[in-house]
Amino acid sequence: MTMAAKIAVIPGDGIGSEVTEACLQVLEASGVALEFQNYHAGDYCLERFGRALPEETLAGALEAQAVLFGAAGASAAEVILRLRAELGTYVNLRPAKAFRGVECLYPSCDIMIVRENTECLYAGIESRLTADVATATRLITRGASRRIALSAFEYARQNGRKKVTAVHKVNVLRKTDALFLECCREVAKDYPQVAYEEGLVDSVAMRLVMDPSAYDVIVTTNLFGDILSDLAAGLIGGLGLCPSANLGDEHALFEPVHGSAPDIAGQGLANPSASIMCGAMLLRHLGHTAQAEKIEKALAAAIAAKEATPDLGGGLKTMQMAQAVIARM
Repeated sequence: MTMAAKIAVIPGDGIGSEVTEACLQVLEASGVALEFQNYHAGDYCLERFGRALPEETLAGALEAQAVLFGAAGASAAEVILRLRAELGTYVNLRPAKAFRGVECLYPSCDIMIVRENTECLYAGIESRLTADVATATRLITRGASRRIALSAFEYARQNGRKKVTAVHKVNVLRKTDALFLECCREVAKDYPQVAYEEGLVDSVAMRLVMDPSAYDVIVTTNLFGDILSDLAAGLIGGLGLCPSANLGDEHALFEPVHGSAPDIAGQGLANPSASIMCGAMLLRHLGHTAQAEKIEKALAAAIAAKEATPDLGGGLKTMQMAQAVIARM
């Protein structure tokens, strides 16, 4: 008898609970044996208990085989950044793939951004030297750079991708990005079947807007990855269509890229697509590829048929859209 995988569910704030519930219903319909345990985190926890990420929630996340996260409000940094750090999830996968039936700039866009998740300016090494001067230190290490480069090339190899682009700003960041590129070049030598190129972040941003088909897999540092992945979301119709996976050697955390959207919370207007795709990514991570593909195809079909929320051109509520996806599974 197959043991059910333990999944820590952290709905969080705002629309987080709604989109997470939609995802859970789709996962339950997939037929995969999963055991869900709910935990609290977010702004309401901070107000009520004095901390946005309770220790019980952190412990539950560490014990689970995977974590499904909803959304966080003003306390997002305290919640999600700490979760990523404590779980050791150094890879952030951010796909940007267009859906048929969604009005967007580039209907054929299909890019995977592989973002380093632990250092760069997000390491939080800041100082207030005087009342008028503050500094931030950009941390780039060989170990983190090599493992994110390896993750990008492995993703390309395993998913039939043809090219990896390392994005940098070495003409200005001459020490830190030189080290990052050195690691990318070393790893690229071991993957002759995958083309390798490099691009300055400002140039890549411009070219993404003009011709995203020029890119396949992008690997980059933390801050650049954060910015470029939101830009890529704009190419396909917005953050409501963008899931993400945070992966480490022992843990995995899946979260939709969008925020808590308090202005529409509780109205059934939230688009659950990103959260549902997070569920599919979670299943694929656990080895249930066929079930993950079934969910992805059903979601795509529902969106194409306008069986979706108003932001996607449909007239359904959040949970109605989840049921439409389930019906197509």
